[in-house]
Amino acid sequence: MIDFVELRRGMVDSQVRANDVTDLRIVAAMLEIPRERFVPAALKSLAYIDDDLLIRPAAGGQSPRYLIEPMILAKLIHLADVHADALVLDVGAGTGYSAAILSRLSQQVVALEDDAELVGTANAALSDLAITNVAVMQGALPAGWAPEAPYDVILLNGSVDVVPPALFGQLKDGGRLVAVVGRGGAGRAAVFTKVGDAISERVVFNAAIPPLPGFEAAPRFTF
Repeated sequence: MIDFVELRRGMVDSQVRANDVTDLRIVAAMLEIPRERFVPAALKSLAYIDDDLLIRPAAGGQSPRYLIEPMILAKLIHLADVHADALVLDVGAGTGYSAAILSRLSQQVVALEDDAELVGTANAALSDLAITNVAVMQGALPAGWAPEAPYDVILLNGSVDVVPPALFGQLKDGGRLVAVVGRGGAGRAAVFTKVGDAISERVVFNAAIPPLPGFEAAPRFTF
């Protein structure tokens, strides 16, 4: 029988604590939340490896979707500086793992997904764990979720070519959006902060994670 508690502890010690995640609330949340509950049954034994896990294969014209690796997720959440009274928008929440972690750090989380099956999976997992401060909504990811805006923090669960203006528009004054901008080796984790009508960007570390569909840059025409 797999000892998931021991695997979880090993993940936190080797992937989270060892990579400059010093917020003890994040450490505690990742020790508490069972990541295996948020991965497909066939991958449960791999739930705590230092890698992205496929949660939806490419099919019917849809892009594959992944649960991003724990180390990168922890560092992005650390970068977001989530306060206990924060309202958080989790864009591309997948099966709900990131929202579950954020639920332990904030007052309320809106978990946005565009895939009905992933919405159902996330709702079931969060319900099983009695997590009541996460609302899973279905809608277009680049559009965000305006009905609950403005947000203190917006997290993008995948790399993007560009951050849509609609998401910046849903930040509170002083709010922060965290994303990996760029693909593969060109990916850079950045925190965008809204001050008045201006958005500042601070690039913090290199990161290579799977892309979040719908955030591709518009094609450029050359002559």
